[in-house]
Amino acid sequence: MVVNENFVAVIDGSTSKSAVQISPEKSNGRLAMELIHDMITEMPSQINCEGFCRVITEGLQEFYDYKGIDIQHLKDHPTERLTASCIVYSAFHQEVWMIGDCQCLVDGVFYDNPKPSEEVNAKKRSAFIKDALVNGKTTEDFQTKDEGRLLILPDIIAGCQLQNVTYAVFDGFPVYKDGVRMIPCKDSKEIVLASDGYPFLKNTLADSEQALKDLLADDPLCIEKFFATKGVMKGNVSFDDRTYIRFRIGKESGRFGWLRRWIS
Repeated sequence: MVVNENFVAVIDGSTSKSAVQISPEKSNGRLAMELIHDMITEMPSQINCEGFCRVITEGLQEFYDYKGIDIQHLKDHPTERLTASCIVYSAFHQEVWMIGDCQCLVDGVFYDNPKPSEEVNAKKRSAFIKDALVNGKTTEDFQTKDEGRLLILPDIIAGCQLQNVTYAVFDGFPVYKDGVRMIPCKDSKEIVLASDGYPFLKNTLADSEQALKDLLADDPLCIEKFFATKGVMKGNVSFDDRTYIRFRIGKESGRFGWLRRWIS
């Protein structure tokens, strides 16, 4: 997460879909998040959305070059790229920019930017698990080994071939412009930015956490009340990591009044 006088940003590294890691110490998604975080902290305050996307793309490209990674190989194998989604508020432009799968509330109005195939894959997983539960499998079985996730993993990997072709992410390749969602916030008062780890985004952190808790108590595999491509695995507290920040735009100073801390 980035919070300064110019930008508020939530960055969500993609879940690994390949055993290949650019850094042995951390996942590609984690590394992507950290690099993007550092680039945003030094981003010019007046940069527009197109320039913002270009700077981050070029920064990831430079990192690939520094590591001596074959760009053609990454072009052919997108699951090995440094990949992350990002939602950012620009104080200068008074806009929210959504690059990838993320969500927000602007004065209580909900916006998201999901991957095109996410719902299809989640419902395919749900149907498989429901059938297995009827035929003797247990919830605990799927929390130990999610065979539903394994079923759709080839589809998820195939869908990665379309990143920055039919949907936008940060991965060091030119961002698919039509997949970037821009929300004007000139007269807005309160904004919530969050990763996709919250199935039901609410106006407060407490309410968002409670909605998540209620869901997981009733539907830990995320196959009934909320369709996801993965559920809560044994030893985890949720089906995905999550980040939440709520802030108010100060009309007089042009700066931010912080209302809630975040969870990551």
